[in-house]
Amino acid sequence: MAVDGHLLASLGEAPRTILRFYQWERPTASLGAGQTAARVVDPEFCRSNGIDIVRRITGGKLVLHHQEVTYSVTSNDAGTFTDTLGGSYKRISQALVRGLEGMGLKAALADKAPPFYARGTMPCFSLPAQDEIEVGGLKIVGSAQKRLAGRFLQHGSIPLAHDEALLRAVSLYKGEGGILMTSLGRELGREVDFGWAVEKLMAGFEAFFGVALRPLEMESADWEAIRALEERKYAHPAWTFEAREPGEPAPPR
Repeated sequence: MAVDGHLLASLGEAPRTILRFYQWERPTASLGAGQTAARVVDPEFCRSNGIDIVRRITGGKLVLHHQEVTYSVTSNDAGTFTDTLGGSYKRISQALVRGLEGMGLKAALADKAPPFYARGTMPCFSLPAQDEIEVGGLKIVGSAQKRLAGRFLQHGSIPLAHDEALLRAVSLYKGEGGILMTSLGRELGREVDFGWAVEKLMAGFEAFFGVALRPLEMESADWEAIRALEERKYAHPAWTFEAREPGEPAPPR
């Protein structure tokens, strides 16, 4: 989370886009920026089972990051992505669809989710939201975006495999109905390698946007700033469990 936050803050004036793919060292539940932790995640279960809890700066709902490809797009290039949340979100989804098609999957953008999904405490992968990606009616990519003065960060989860029982245990949502998610492994009928999936997704971005990706060079100063941001914010309980910047007073009860 600190790396993504730093990349967003480090964008200059010239149009620039950074595409990042990563994995998690262990299962981790991430909360959307505005979610109330006490309503959506079971901290005791997570603590007892070695599952970390973090909070994103993007919106959206609870995600269990486990056996997945996580992606992030950080950009200030309105000419490529449009200057709206909806427009940029859709173009990134279209690029992801191109990557999934390269894996042999028939992926499509979803229609608008029902109102109860937006208002409720269901996990992210319960239903696809508008312009998220589904395969056979099941959600296969969950994404969220944060915009700041002409810049944005969008990141999301693409399961290689999934453990619905673990997601249900992490989440406090115990409502009826299934979690309408799937994974690359389930759809392809085999175990999917992280590196192979990333190669296909990168090719999808290159084909959709007509670009050639090149590696990002990170300096030692970048890593120092990332470590400081992690300590100051993303590893701080005030941010994770109370959705407030460390140092800000707690809201009245």
